[in-house]
Amino acid sequence: MSPPRRSLLRSPLAVTLALLVALVLVAGVLGRGAGSPATTPSAAGPPGPASLAASGASGRGSGDHAPYVVVARPPIEVRPELPGGGYQVFGHHRFLVAYYGTAQTATMGVLGTTDPDTMHQRLMRAARPFRKAGEQIQPVYELIVTVADASPGPDGDYSHDIPASYVREYLAAAHRHHALLLLDLQTGRADFPTVAKRWAWALKDPSVGLALDPEWRMRPHQVPAQVIGSVRAAEVNRTSAWLSRLTRANSLPQKLFVLHEFRLTMLPDIQRIVHRPGLAMVQHADGFGTRSQKLATYHAIARPAQFRQGFKLFYQVDIHRFTPQDVRRIQPRVSFVSYQ
Repeated sequence: MSPPRRSLLRSPLAVTLALLVALVLVAGVLGRGAGSPATTPSAAGPPGPASLAASGASGRGSGDHAPYVVVARPPIEVRPELPGGGYQVFGHHRFLVAYYGTAQTATMGVLGTTDPDTMHQRLMRAARPFRKAGEQIQPVYELIVTVADASPGPDGDYSHDIPASYVREYLAAAHRHHALLLLDLQTGRADFPTVAKRWAWALKDPSVGLALDPEWRMRPHQVPAQVIGSVRAAEVNRTSAWLSRLTRANSLPQKLFVLHEFRLTMLPDIQRIVHRPGLAMVQHADGFGTRSQKLATYHAIARPAQFRQGFKLFYQVDIHRFTPQDVRRIQPRVSFVSYQ
């Protein structure tokens, strides 16, 4: 071999090229040795159409993918949260305080005495003294959306729905102020599930809950304001089952579900009311009068092992009204206070 050729072979470039060629040859030999008989071409030539059909058109099993294919994953579902965050109504150490009434009038409660934004400011002033260290106050607008009537009306059910535009107005305010909107039903002779379904469009919002008021649930031939109404557990359970399904189907956070009561006869078989997934169930004591009268009512009806407890305060008809500090000392413990 001539000196120039020997010099070329000793150069770094030549040595590098030789090593690369050797590595490629070794990799090919190892790859053939590791291949299984099912995937290594035979001496007779490439696989025919029958063998391709048996193993998939790509030569791989039907569950395999080419190494350069990225399998798409299902999109991550973004579940809406409650105002203030989280998915549990009483989570994050929340204590609930509400203004109660209906839109455009003060005759049924303090909620409708002003516009929603002014109402919210007044509600927060009333609510702040209830807060204990480590808690957060959750404002609630309890809006009567189906109102009991003394006359049958065109459909004969002794109740009417307020305009949807009013509900949207309070819902928009709830969104602005991170409040919950609680739709209160006074259904007259109509049953609670039928009326609740009319408000499904609003209840699909993560901020909206439902309250049933048996005082205004009439039997046939009964008239609102002439008798104190009542409802059986079976009807409450049908309503809560429907609301639970709605909550689950729309991937919503937990909903507030309130039952108003001030007499045992209003919920005569209350022990048969069942809990539903996705609902925070509250038994709300609505009695008014002196402190001793209100406490007697509360202790007679309260079922703390079955529900969270609510307590109503009346601006006009309570005598020596409880202060926030007084309410927080009541046992069984109160988790939700509303002002009427």
